[in-house]
Amino acid sequence: MFKVGVTMNITEHERQAGVTPRLKTATKQITCPRCGASFNLFQSRAIACKGCRHAALGCERARCLKCDFEFPLNGPFVPTDRGQRNLSTYMNAVMDNYYKSVGKKPSR
Repeated sequence: MFKVGVTMNITEHERQAGVTPRLKTATKQITCPRCGASFNLFQSRAIACKGCRHAALGCERARCLKCDFEFPLNGPFVPTDRGQRNLSTYMNAVMDNYYKSVGKKPSR
């Protein structure tokens, strides 16, 4: 996991490519507190949370790809409750846009 309060620096090239601080945060590697597996929030939402009704409703948790352990995004990953909600809303919008663009429903 990365340290609380780390500022996500966006290079000019990343900015031109459409990278935002929330996108950069969502692609940071997180570590499962139970088994130690490493993954990012995109992988968690797209694979482990696929079909979960809570994932579509602004879930503020991550689910491990390896052991299926669910844990909150707050603390080391997102330092505030507001940040946790913002990141969850952002991830839901990204996944919803993906499913609409490929013509799939987010079900298991």
